[in-house]
Amino acid sequence: MSVASLRDVAFAYGNRGVIDGMNLRLEAGTLTAIQGANGSGKSTLLGLIAGIIRPVRGEILLMPGVRPALVLQRSSAPETLPLTVRQAVAMGCWGNRGWLSRLGGRERAAVDRALAALGLTGIARRQLGELSGGQRQRVLVAQGLVQGSALLVLDEPTAGVDAQTQAHIRDLIAHEVARGVTVIEATHSTADAAQAGRILTLAQGCVVADTAAAATTNSAAAAVA
Repeated sequence: MSVASLRDVAFAYGNRGVIDGMNLRLEAGTLTAIQGANGSGKSTLLGLIAGIIRPVRGEILLMPGVRPALVLQRSSAPETLPLTVRQAVAMGCWGNRGWLSRLGGRERAAVDRALAALGLTGIARRQLGELSGGQRQRVLVAQGLVQGSALLVLDEPTAGVDAQTQAHIRDLIAHEVARGVTVIEATHSTADAAQAGRILTLAQGCVVADTAAAATTNSAAAAVA
């Protein structure tokens, strides 16, 4: 079952084309990794799938009821907001209720679960500005997780974090996929990509390779041997 489908999708910033003629299907309960050099279109593709930017051509179809949850890179998120960890994670509920609405019991329970899943319960009352880089990245992932979406869109979720945080996030992603959540992530890490069932390689806004992760990993091992 396709959770998201892209049909001949194109996007441009002014006269500069970034994505050109993209066709892609994301199936339920799968993990897809996107690789490519800086400027290849990875983040733009994620933005299109998440719905924060619109294609100039083509269409993006989502399974009925699906609202993608986007997790930005830590470097793209402000670090000086006067929010506690819990408040920042709870922001993930705003899409369903609006930022002026008080959270109900179901939303508060979802926030509790997300905090626990990312190991943040003990620092839930700390200010964002007091956190380490790895802790802030966990907050962003928890903010995406609390949305309860069937489609999780991650922009380099383990970039620049410590090994413990990286392992924690990888375990969480694997758990979500096992639950049937569809995950697509941009990454420069070959180790992270190897955990995906599918790897898309982008160049100049086009898919130049679409392979199974196991095949890619085996090829790399053979090359080393």
